Amino acid sequence: MTPQSDEDEVWRQIVASFNDTAERDSADQPWPDSENVPAEPTRRVVKPSEEPEPGQDAPHRADHVDHDDRDEPGRDDDEDEGHFEPPPPPPLPKLDLPTKLAWVALFGGPAYLLVAAMASWQMEGWALFTAVAAFIGGFVALVVRMGDGPPNDSGWDDGAVL
Repeated sequence: MTPQSDEDEVWRQIVASFNDTAERDSADQPWPDSENVPAEPTRRVVKPSEEPEPGQDAPHRADHVDHDDRDEPGRDDDEDEGHFEPPPPPPLPKLDLPTKLAWVALFGGPAYLLVAAMASWQMEGWALFTAVAAFIGGFVALVVRMGDGPPNDSGWDDGAVL
């Protein structure tokens, strides 16, 4: 047999057994011991009431059952557990005037066209041209100012730039 015919036979077997059910059901597989979670001990706290009910004696200290030392008043470990406060975000970078104008043009042109269309304003040809030109100009200005080139202080050889 050639290697090609062996491969063809394997593919035929795979295709023939495509709709067959699996031999072992997942319910038959044993549960791994590493996945077992230990049962938590039940915490039962019985605190005496402030006033005894009519016809009963005042509760004694022996009636108080406390299985957990963390339930003392004044402890707030449970409240702090799992609470995460992220650090404050870094300040936004300061934008120079040309970048601010490019952002205004990028969003201002389409915003004007949208407002004018919704308000059914009569748009002159020059206003339409200005809005589209502002959008395109703002986009081009932002792309040009991205600065994906090498840093200015690098020498003639950048080496391995990652």
